[in-house]
Amino acid sequence: MRIAIANDLSMAVEAMRRVLITVPSYELAWVATNGLEAVAKCAVDTPDLILMDLIMPEMNGVEATKQIMSQSPCAILMVTASVKGNTSKVFAAMGYGALDAVNTPILGLTGQSTGGVSLLAKIATIAKLIGKSDRKKPLNFEPTPSIPHNSSLPPLIAIGASAGGPQALVTLLSCFPSDLKAAVVIVQHMDAQFAPNLALWLNQQSPLGVKMAVPGDRLEVGKVLLAGTNDHLVLGADLALHYTAHPEDYVYRPSVDVLFGSLVKNWSRRGAAVLLTGMGQDGAKGLLSLRSAGWQTIAQDQATSTVYGMPKAAAEIGAAIQILPLKAIASACAIAVGHF
Repeated sequence: MRIAIANDLSMAVEAMRRVLITVPSYELAWVATNGLEAVAKCAVDTPDLILMDLIMPEMNGVEATKQIMSQSPCAILMVTASVKGNTSKVFAAMGYGALDAVNTPILGLTGQSTGGVSLLAKIATIAKLIGKSDRKKPLNFEPTPSIPHNSSLPPLIAIGASAGGPQALVTLLSCFPSDLKAAVVIVQHMDAQFAPNLALWLNQQSPLGVKMAVPGDRLEVGKVLLAGTNDHLVLGADLALHYTAHPEDYVYRPSVDVLFGSLVKNWSRRGAAVLLTGMGQDGAKGLLSLRSAGWQTIAQDQATSTVYGMPKAAAEIGAAIQILPLKAIASACAIAVGHF
């Protein structure tokens, strides 16, 4: 796996280089000292993954991510000295297609890097997403037969998103009417450390109340619940939301497929399910199961997707009844759940 580094601090570059050489299959493709240089080098030599700093001279990591994803797209992991201190920039970069973020490893006095374990874990996950892992294990999603329709439950809109998702979610939620007569549940591929701030960020820009889902929460009209841990968010037989570590071998955590599968099993009222921009295939099979169970299923179109991976996978297997531009999805959902 060929990995590039974009960082203007030589100590940070050396710390990451020392982490990368601990894995024989990782090769350092190139180093850029600012975002402008990263864009230029990526256009000539596109690596499998870029470790992109947020704060750099001439062009920061957010703008560099935007340009790379539009000109010579590849996987991008934001690596910064303070992830929590740069939350808004992290969300902006993810809106342009960055997959995740992690704190920069620190080169100690002994020459050893601290923080390398977290970096390697993020790289390993991304390697699986882009098919560069040495250990490739297919995801076996077994849909569960749906149960009879129950109109006593509130209408439900279920949404899955990954790369490019934060900004897509802002657009989608802002288009919902403030009196939407449906409950909303969201799985966004994102490390748990970002979930509280993402919920706050979305809440500030949505006419509906958005909060992080906690175990025992129930789906209520006008409320938006967001998956908030690295475990899978599921709807239980008690019709409450819970988190589970199983299946443990899923690359995607939390998984859209797992949530959608639990809805097929336990939510006995047909609703609307949406698959937004994202890398990989998570959610496609779950969306197909929901379509088979009578749900209205929608995938974002290629033109408006930052990364046309997950919705493309859904389209290819016939999981989506409608393939729509982002700004048309909210009204389609509202119609599907009987708001109008």
